[in-house]
Amino acid sequence: MDVIAGKEFQGFSGNQLKLAAITAMLADHLVSTIYPGYDNKAWWLIGIHLIGRIAAPVMWFMIAEGYQHTRNLKKYMLRLFVFAVISHFAYNFCFGISFIPFLKTVLNQTSVIWALFCATVALYVCDDERRNFVLKKWQKTLLVLVLCLLAFPCDWSCFPVLCTLHIYKNRENLRKQILGMTAYISMYVIVWCFCIDVVYGLVQFGIILVWPLMHFYNGTRGRAKWMKWFFYLFYVGHLVLCGILRLQLHGDIRTIVGE
Repeated sequence: MDVIAGKEFQGFSGNQLKLAAITAMLADHLVSTIYPGYDNKAWWLIGIHLIGRIAAPVMWFMIAEGYQHTRNLKKYMLRLFVFAVISHFAYNFCFGISFIPFLKTVLNQTSVIWALFCATVALYVCDDERRNFVLKKWQKTLLVLVLCLLAFPCDWSCFPVLCTLHIYKNRENLRKQILGMTAYISMYVIVWCFCIDVVYGLVQFGIILVWPLMHFYNGTRGRAKWMKWFFYLFYVGHLVLCGILRLQLHGDIRTIVGE
C-alpha cells in the first residue's frame, strides 16, 4: 500500500470515483454554458473539456460494477429508466435543445443516462447466468445492435453501450478495458474530426485520464449509501442550474459543443 500523510492508501471507492466524475462533469458543462462556441485557441478551455472526459468512462465503469453487484436488477434498471426520462428534460434545457427529439438532427437529443440504461439492458442480454431464458448468439448480437441504435441519439451516442459491455467482459483486466474503450472512442473521434471539429474531436481521447482512477479502484462502494441517489439528483440538478445560467447569460441559444 502507498502511504499518504502517515496512513496507508486504500485506493478509491466507488463513491470517490463518482465524486471525481461529478467534479469533471460540472466543470465541463459550466465551460460550455459560460463560453458557448468555445475558441479552440483558448488552451485553458480545451484543458477543462479534456478533464471533463473523465466523467463518461467513470459512468460506464460504475454501471458495469453496479450491474455485477446489485441485489435487485429490476429496481436498478427501473431507477436508470426513470432518471433517463427526467434527465432528458434537464439535459435539453441545459443546452437549449428541443424537448421534442429529431426536429433538426439525430445527434445529442437526450442525456447519457438513457444510453446507460441501454447499456444495462445490453449487459443483461449478454449474461447467460442471470437470465432465466436462453438466447442464441445471433439473437444477442441483434438485440445489442438494437440497443446501440436506441442509444445513438444520446450524449456520447452508442459508445456507452459498447464500452460498458467491453468493461464488463474484461473485468480484472484494466489494460484491456482501457485499450478497448480507446479503440471504440477512436470511431467517435473520427466522426468528430471529419464532420464537426478536429480539436474537440481529439479531446475525446481524454477518456484515458480515467486510467489511474480505475487502477486504484478498491472494489468497494464506500460508506455513504446515499451517494447512489446523490449522483442522480446532482446530475439532474446541475443541468437545470446550467440551463438557468444559460438563459441569464445568453438568452435562449444552444450551447452544446458542435452546434
